[in-house]
Amino acid sequence: MNSDTKRGVARWIFKSIVYTVLFGLALFVPSGDLGWGWGWGYLAIYVINQIILTAILPRDLLAERSKPQEGSKGWDIVLASVAALLAPLVVYLVAGFDRGRGWSETFPPALSIVGLGVMVGGIALSDWAMVANKFFSGVIRIQADRGHTVETGGPYRFVRHPGYVGGILHHLGAPLMLGSWWALIPGGIGALLFVLRTALEDKTLQQELPGYAEYAQRTRYRLLPGVW
Repeated sequence: MNSDTKRGVARWIFKSIVYTVLFGLALFVPSGDLGWGWGWGYLAIYVINQIILTAILPRDLLAERSKPQEGSKGWDIVLASVAALLAPLVVYLVAGFDRGRGWSETFPPALSIVGLGVMVGGIALSDWAMVANKFFSGVIRIQADRGHTVETGGPYRFVRHPGYVGGILHHLGAPLMLGSWWALIPGGIGALLFVLRTALEDKTLQQELPGYAEYAQRTRYRLLPGVW
């Protein structure tokens, strides 16, 4: 492992720690409730998943995902920052305030279990896509420096952007798990941003990545088989 890759892995680990702290503060400061079981449950799932990814993903992919690299699309750096960091933070803040102020008093407790299943399913699908695709960058770019080719295995056999399907499920499942109707608003906005990123990324890949247009003809659907 060369020095650049080592620095990239260290940066990935550092970002994971920072995000854990930010997410925890966003959940528990506005809620004022350190006994909030679902809040701790969400944070535990996030930490465990980051540990698993750090252990199983190739080192060069961790480095690739640790920051925007040369050739990253500027518009996607903005979109990715909003969809993958800002929108979740707003979800956790709103859910925290909701918890502290009782905005969603009528929320059915059983629905939190449904939300947990949806969110964990989304995380698992995103992880599967990352494991299957060694070019699963955090932002859109053609990775000529890494020998970028089209990935057609794993979940990519069914839809062209399974990672975004997982992200959408995560955005919709987390507010339910946290028991907040109001948090569904920023969660839904985050999900819509993933749909937008899907359309823009797919267009970019068809134009710039050799072999992707042929793959798109074989695997017809971007996110939802039979629909789009």
